[in-house]
Amino acid sequence: MRDPHSFFAKFCLNIIYANLIVPVISAKIVAHPRQFAYNLDMSNSSTPVLQADALQSAANLDALNSIAQILSSSLDLKEVFSKIMQLISEKLQMHRGTLVLLDESTGRLRTEAAVGLSPEDIERNRYALGEGITGTVVATGRARVIADVRNDPDFLNKTHRLDLGQPSGQVSFFCIPIRIEGRVAGALSVDKPFVNQEQLEQDQRFLEIIGAFLAQAIQINRMVMRQKEELLEENAQLRAQVRDRFRFENIIGDSPAMHDVFSVVGQVANSRATVLLLGETGTGKEMIAKAIHYNSPRKDKPFIRVNCGALTGTLLESELFGHVKGSFTGAIKDKVGRFEAADGGTIFLDEIGTMEPQLQVKLLRVLQEREFERVGDTAVVKVDVRVIAATNVDLQEEVAKGNFREDLFYRLNVVSIYLPPLRNRREDIPRLIDYFLDKYNAINGRNLKKISREMLNVLMRYPWPGNVRELENAIERAVVLSNHEEFTEDLLPLSVRMFAQQRRTNPTSESIESLTRRLADQAIQEYEMREGEIYQLVIDQIEYALIDRALGRCGNVKTKAADFLGINRNTLNKKVKDLGIEAMD
Repeated sequence: MRDPHSFFAKFCLNIIYANLIVPVISAKIVAHPRQFAYNLDMSNSSTPVLQADALQSAANLDALNSIAQILSSSLDLKEVFSKIMQLISEKLQMHRGTLVLLDESTGRLRTEAAVGLSPEDIERNRYALGEGITGTVVATGRARVIADVRNDPDFLNKTHRLDLGQPSGQVSFFCIPIRIEGRVAGALSVDKPFVNQEQLEQDQRFLEIIGAFLAQAIQINRMVMRQKEELLEENAQLRAQVRDRFRFENIIGDSPAMHDVFSVVGQVANSRATVLLLGETGTGKEMIAKAIHYNSPRKDKPFIRVNCGALTGTLLESELFGHVKGSFTGAIKDKVGRFEAADGGTIFLDEIGTMEPQLQVKLLRVLQEREFERVGDTAVVKVDVRVIAATNVDLQEEVAKGNFREDLFYRLNVVSIYLPPLRNRREDIPRLIDYFLDKYNAINGRNLKKISREMLNVLMRYPWPGNVRELENAIERAVVLSNHEEFTEDLLPLSVRMFAQQRRTNPTSESIESLTRRLADQAIQEYEMREGEIYQLVIDQIEYALIDRALGRCGNVKTKAADFLGINRNTLNKKVKDLGIEAMD
């Protein structure tokens, strides 16, 4: 879209030339051909009439140039109209002037701007369509120019601005219709002392040009307002879609590990507590961060994401906190940082573990004081921002190594949420596959959907080191390469195909499935006489063995074993106590 200001400035210049300069010069040539020719030959001599006309035209041209500047300086109609009416008052020596617009919803005229009227006068200056001179001009679309308004029966004098009983000089009245796209949208009215008929006609032409200016300003303003409303509506719809997408029930996860995640997220969303998301790459940390934001009181405010691993040093500091012009090489203008842009909302700091030590100090201050300075500036900027951080590294280990500040770790670790890897929530894989198939079939116009049990078992058993992101990429690849409905092995990435081939050549890789079947058969035979207790007896023994082995792998530390198994730490504590397993806190 063209810039409305520059577009209107060009329009103003065309109007001035076409409606003021050309008609004035043409009229003078026709009315005074000899005198005009004489003036061309004798540049130092001119008649008083032409000299006065030239001065008037120059004054009008200067006024129109000023009006064009006012109109191109702002889209605030009330401010623009007030300045123009004041300018007209000074240039035309008018006593009073009003600009009224038609309210199509009520059919009445409202005063948009006025000069020489008190607030009480403006309140009385209301017209119905067809009422008085102004109402008639708007209703008919024809201008009214009256040499002495005191003698006109249509003049209602609603504002009592003229004392009709007092003998005084003649008062001229002009009422010019404002047309937009062929329809009358309002009227410009002015009264001033009567001079002569020629001045009356000249003032009428001048006001008609101003009326055309105002019509264009109103039209451009309405276009901008319509576009603004459309953008606001579109923005509201997009926000609603995002909120709907990130509702907890729309995040795929039926495994116990994910239910634990949803439980904590549901509790923390309504607070302003800092959240630390832990988990391997591709486990959905950004999705959970968005779920926290869009289910919080800040949902209508910005959600700003910053990947701390993508930038380093001054560039990351500038990205987070902004900078002032000239603060470093390449800082050619002031820049607002992401923290400032997220004011009132949420900032998501991904890969926080990669942040350099000097920046960690500044981040600590923001978390403590909610304030910072831009790069190269001394002014303090205060913000109200909720911080959600994420990392795929062990921050406690980084603290022990001296790579991450301990005080910052504790500031970030107010509420920590561990997102389990996909291999620890395999029961979610079938639903994730269905979701990604529907998504990428719709995007690519494919119909891939028939997946065999054998193929599903391959996808269920594959370890997915890239987690949900790797699974999504694998399904997208399969859909793009598919030519029919069958989900065949050749559509899968090489790593998954190699895993499937290895399973076929090494049957012992399927031992867990076969072992569980044999365990079930043996348990039913062995505990046949303990009907009603079989399930709990077997489950207790499996849980005991699994937790015992996990503790052994994790140095007998319960918190690490819980993360390794992908279960809630409170759940593990209860199991350890109930099953009588020895472990460290």
